[in-house]
Amino acid sequence: MKRTIIKINEELCNGCGICVKGCHEGALQLIDGKARMISDMYCDGLGACIGDCPVGAIELEEREAEPYNEALVMDRMEIPFTACPGSKEMSFAPVGPAVPTGNTPSQLRQWPVQLHLLNPQAGYFRGADVVLAADCTAYAYGGFHERFLRNRTLAIACPKLDSNKDIYVSKIVDMINGAQINTLTVIIMEVPCCGGLLQLVKMALEQASNKVPVKRVVIGIQGDIIEKNWI
Repeated sequence: MKRTIIKINEELCNGCGICVKGCHEGALQLIDGKARMISDMYCDGLGACIGDCPVGAIELEEREAEPYNEALVMDRMEIPFTACPGSKEMSFAPVGPAVPTGNTPSQLRQWPVQLHLLNPQAGYFRGADVVLAADCTAYAYGGFHERFLRNRTLAIACPKLDSNKDIYVSKIVDMINGAQINTLTVIIMEVPCCGGLLQLVKMALEQASNKVPVKRVVIGIQGDIIEKNWI
């Protein structure tokens, strides 16, 4: 099957091993002083390791590859199949008691919101400030509507669980080139797998002929904003 998967430039690779530690699926190993992919089946194609490489030796490419096999990865790492770095069980108390505020109005301006269902040429994307949010972010950050949705157009996606992510790249390209969106804010969780959403946006930026300012916002699992910056 043809799918997105990482590619390592061995000439650029300096063998530092940072990407090996950053690959939570265990798809990479240092062999003969270079980072190498053990098997296509271990690579989920999210590209979380790309940001770890200090010399830019890793990129995403679309090619014929064996399907990602999460069950095989979990079995190899001796982790229950339902587990992943972002699914570790935790519980924590709310910061303080909830204050009744009545019916808080929604700031959502359009429907649908799931990226697979959205038409990137829809009128509400024209010249819009767009928020591309990982699914979990709105549940983790209590003031999501007021802080991020007011006067913005929304698209949501899950870089870990959604399929056909190459379609996501083409839709983001269409938003940038066709709808000529004004800005793009990418909101992700702090868990490693969520970084794949930002990688999809970076792929779209490389393919787009127009330029658009992109802001990254990282939400902590306890609902705080732990990082935000323009990329």
